[in-house]
Amino acid sequence: MNYIVLDLEWNQSSTKEEEKEIPFEIIEIGAVKLNEDRQILSQFNQLIKPQIYPRMHQITGALIHLKMNELRKGDPFIDVMTQFLEWCGNDNIFVTWGPLDLTELQRNMRYYGMEPLADGPFTFYDAQKLFSLHYEDGKSRRNLEYAIDYLHIKKDIPFHRAFSDAYYTAKVFAAFTNRAVFENVSYDTFHVPSCREKEIHHQFATYQKYISRAFADKTAAMEDHEVASSKCYLCHRNLRKKIKWFTNNSKNYFCAAYCEKHGYFKYKARIRSTDSGKIYVVKTARIISEEELEQLKGKKNHQNKA
Repeated sequence: MNYIVLDLEWNQSSTKEEEKEIPFEIIEIGAVKLNEDRQILSQFNQLIKPQIYPRMHQITGALIHLKMNELRKGDPFIDVMTQFLEWCGNDNIFVTWGPLDLTELQRNMRYYGMEPLADGPFTFYDAQKLFSLHYEDGKSRRNLEYAIDYLHIKKDIPFHRAFSDAYYTAKVFAAFTNRAVFENVSYDTFHVPSCREKEIHHQFATYQKYISRAFADKTAAMEDHEVASSKCYLCHRNLRKKIKWFTNNSKNYFCAAYCEKHGYFKYKARIRSTDSGKIYVVKTARIISEEELEQLKGKKNHQNKA
């Protein structure tokens, strides 16, 4: 298996009137292919000829130092993407800095009528998250240059171009020494599960993640048995809720339950939207202390008074 370390640059509309159905048009793809030992095998770097937004957004141009006349020498998106997928091969997993690149890549692919990367959620590595898990608190999110400086990696090419950022991401990814960090895969959910049988249930070291299929609205989602359930992910028993589902902002729902064998569990259901206007749920379950249970009760009581 190989790692495809990917970075994209994209342009956007300069005015509201110009904005199309995809907010970001990819104008450059850069990637580095690593083997299982995280050694560089080959690289990919290609400009894409703009076909949606004819003018360079002021901020984009200043950041990546590209002119439209340079981009017009590139190839159309479909041609570049076809070359890129052939270069990637079949047995690989993507690595990105942050969670956005694969979503925008697939949105551009759909715009041009290309086959999706997968028919549902698929795993990838978010190197930004892994850096935090490996070296910091697991919650902070640093920019790429911070990580390069932290690891004392030589800065021999400029930042903010697709290939250079892919190259630096590969350097950071190759520097991780704790193999346990690679258990923390991420899921791209541009295409959500198409049915109940394809929903995601993934148990990590300290929590479980569930990704639902699409629902018409959040009411339908929260009435679904699997979404609303409170199971112990260690012994798989249905648990009686100590705190029933409540929401603090209509996009995040919380509840808690008790397992006689494993203790208290906190459940968080995040309501997310698909491009088609439906919603799906990403639910996490983790063990908490009695003190954390009381804090959650306090949050619910405060919400009820609001």
